[in-house]
Amino acid sequence: MKAGTALIAGLIGVTVLAGTGLVRSARTAPDAGMIPALDAEPPLDLDVRTLARGQTLGQVLESAAIPLAEQQALLMAFREQASPRRMRDGTEVTFQRHVRDGSLRAVDIALSPDETVHLVREDVGGWRSQIVETPVWMDTVYVAGEIKDVLWNAVTGNPGLASMTVGDRALLIHKLDQIFQWQVDFSRQIREGDFFRFAFERQVRPDGSMREGHVLAAELVNQGTPLQAIWFDPSGDGQGSYYDAEGKSVRRAFLLKPLAYSRISSRFTLSRFHPVLKTWRAHVGVDYAAASGTPIMATADGIVVHRGRRGNYGNAVEIQHANGFLSRYAHLSGFAPGIKVGDRVRQEDIIGFVGMTGLASGPHLHYELRRRGGAPIDPLSVDLPQGDPVPAEAADVWNVHLASSMGLLERLPSQPATTVAALTSADLDESGRVRPASATASSEPPTR
Repeated sequence: MKAGTALIAGLIGVTVLAGTGLVRSARTAPDAGMIPALDAEPPLDLDVRTLARGQTLGQVLESAAIPLAEQQALLMAFREQASPRRMRDGTEVTFQRHVRDGSLRAVDIALSPDETVHLVREDVGGWRSQIVETPVWMDTVYVAGEIKDVLWNAVTGNPGLASMTVGDRALLIHKLDQIFQWQVDFSRQIREGDFFRFAFERQVRPDGSMREGHVLAAELVNQGTPLQAIWFDPSGDGQGSYYDAEGKSVRRAFLLKPLAYSRISSRFTLSRFHPVLKTWRAHVGVDYAAASGTPIMATADGIVVHRGRRGNYGNAVEIQHANGFLSRYAHLSGFAPGIKVGDRVRQEDIIGFVGMTGLASGPHLHYELRRRGGAPIDPLSVDLPQGDPVPAEAADVWNVHLASSMGLLERLPSQPATTVAALTSADLDESGRVRPASATASSEPPTR
């Protein structure tokens, strides 16, 4: 299991461009001019119904006045593609009837945003079923902005991104945070005036929602220091990684924090007034305030060496890492399913959940990092090892890819935009840069 990281930042001015040279998916329909003329079908009436909580597909068919024998035939055809017992509440069922005589010609049952079971009446009687995939087209979104206060509200409520769903805009925030989580803790290190820009490739459904999205290149200027992240996958197997402009991995051996959504409630110090014991004592870790049940991530690859009670720590997990490092996660309400001593875990794997077991005044995670021999170190200030750089054998390919990726970022201003705008490819000049004046982008798919 993986968990994301919260992004606590802000935005002035977002610039969004639909990428040039947009192409449709191979699954999109052919041009109308290429389809031979056929006898026109009579117009259809659409009747859309939603599966209510506890309702069965058979009951939905009955509510649409489908005769019992036809209900059974429809259910039999549907079972060839999916199980009626596994349908989710809120599933849409669309009945298509002839306008003239009201006869049922087809039924569409949405299994997910990307798959629909299409049931069509056959000329010889009975029903035939097939899975229909939702078509998508590809485009690239270019975003630039200055950070001011809360990025979440600024992006999700930004009119320049109005053609994207709120969930997709939130995903943009999440992606940016995931990429830079090893360099910047957005909950405490972002400053007013920080700036970002990135190119985001996505698959778009006909309703404007996104099937998948991927950051191609990103830059964050944090307190005057530019940080780049370029996606590079030399083998083309989808197992690539992000590197900076010098080919160094943006990943670190350890995450900056083990929780996605949290705030620091107590820092590493040799003298702290304990809220429960009411005495001064060392606090050799970092406390993250979070709701009970919040997932906790392993901050690095390693082997679980303890899972269970640990005195005042309450429920705790300890992980042994390379180079003698050990991480401890305390006051847990419970452990992730299957986690046991001897297990090998990967960075970002969920290992447990926030609680207040042991000596704790409220729900939080106590996180410690120790060197070989058990000496505690401050997780917020230690300089931790970096991930592997671009492989030497891929250096030539990397250099070409780097120039291309930085070219994507150069389409955007290197300073914050003064106004919010959504731009199309028509707003790019011959060199691919943004023109001074901009127009509003359409949410319609590109034409051919």
